[in-house]
Amino acid sequence: DIIAQIVAARLSGDEVIAAAYAHELPRYGVRRGADKDEDEGEGGREGKMGATLKTKQYSKRFQVKFRRRRSGKTDYYARQRLITQDKRKYNAPKYRLVVRFTNRDIIAQIVAARLSGDEVIAAAYAHELPRYGVKLGLTNFASAYCVGLLVARRVLKKMGLDELYTGAEEVTGEMFQVEPDDDKRPFRALLDIGIVTATTGHKVFAVMKGAVDGGLDVPHNEKRFPAYTKEEGFDAEVLKSHIMGEHVGEYMELLAEEDEDRYKEQFGRYINEGITGDMIADIYEKAHEAIRENPDPVKSDKPKPDRSKYKQKKLTYDERKANVAKRIEEILSKE
Repeated sequence: DIIAQIVAARLSGDEVIAAAYAHELPRYGVRRGADKDEDEGEGGREGKMGATLKTKQYSKRFQVKFRRRRSGKTDYYARQRLITQDKRKYNAPKYRLVVRFTNRDIIAQIVAARLSGDEVIAAAYAHELPRYGVKLGLTNFASAYCVGLLVARRVLKKMGLDELYTGAEEVTGEMFQVEPDDDKRPFRALLDIGIVTATTGHKVFAVMKGAVDGGLDVPHNEKRFPAYTKEEGFDAEVLKSHIMGEHVGEYMELLAEEDEDRYKEQFGRYINEGITGDMIADIYEKAHEAIRENPDPVKSDKPKPDRSKYKQKKLTYDERKANVAKRIEEILSKE
């Protein structure tokens, strides 16, 4: 029903002057349910009086995907399995070894998922490698191994496990897995490769190999290393040559013999630095030793940009009042 009344407030209570009701409408020819549309037009309409208008989108079951899924940045199917932890372990997170490649850099991070967002425990970048003697080829397979080794030694030192878990101090290319200590277990991290396709020989597995040799416990097998084939199995010597950059040195020597012009064009920066093919392995071997000796990050000495000239000074009330008075005087003087 619908009730409409004209009411006046009195000391003794409200006084109803006049009233009208919806159940009186049949006297005037309005039948019950007359407000219901014979046909639900585009968008549809509820039959009851006073119902909200429902659009076509209201009835759809389509659910918009997450923003980072729409932009193709996050694989939430994989992320859910990487961060989901047993409830009985309470607030103990699953640590992830996050590896990302850009055109000129390699990023390796140890990340823990929190309710407020991902927390980065430690990070290492390929642009730090010149400190350790690797000046060129910062995104190749050998440099990726160095970045993995650097982030592993860095996080273990932060956790106080660097002396207990030294990893594989000599590069042999063999499969290596840290052995748990009786007092403290090794630092375990799961490899997070993002939206990269896990193809055999990909450089993300070079970072993983470096982290494992550095002392981290990362679950893996040999089937994704470039030294593995279905027919011949795993060859440790091939993996070692990739880790030490020997395949790059061999290609440099081959190109120098067959096509000198192309060699100068492709390896011009190496030539300017005085690096030849037979020096590559020694450079990476010294880099491994330097990383183990001092994995600590160094703060950048790059000066911060001076933004003070772009930011206007906030005036006080007296200063603003004086400016207004000055403008008024200027206007009056012109008149």
